[in-house]
Amino acid sequence: MYAVVRIAGFQYLVKEGDVVTVPRLAAQPGTDIQFGDVLMVRTTDKVVVGRPLIADARIEAQVIDHPRAAKVTTFKFIRRENYRRKKGHRQPLTRIRVAKIVCPG
Repeated sequence: MYAVVRIAGFQYLVKEGDVVTVPRLAAQPGTDIQFGDVLMVRTTDKVVVGRPLIADARIEAQVIDHPRAAKVTTFKFIRRENYRRKKGHRQPLTRIRVAKIVCPG
């Protein structure tokens, strides 16, 4: 069984037991969270597609930790003007483990 779920504006294909990295969520590590924006669920014998969401379907997950992505460096340069600007950015992320996919019917 797998599902397509919308988390923080992005769509993820998840299965039970998967570890997924999503944009930073406001939840402490070790807490359980639920996502109700389920777009599609596939079981062994049928496919349920929402229009746009499946009513009463949800994904139950547990927050593992809050890592940060690899550093992205930006560099601006204008020749012969003594102009150089260097910036770095690390995107905050949340790693979750999908515990259960709940789909009524």
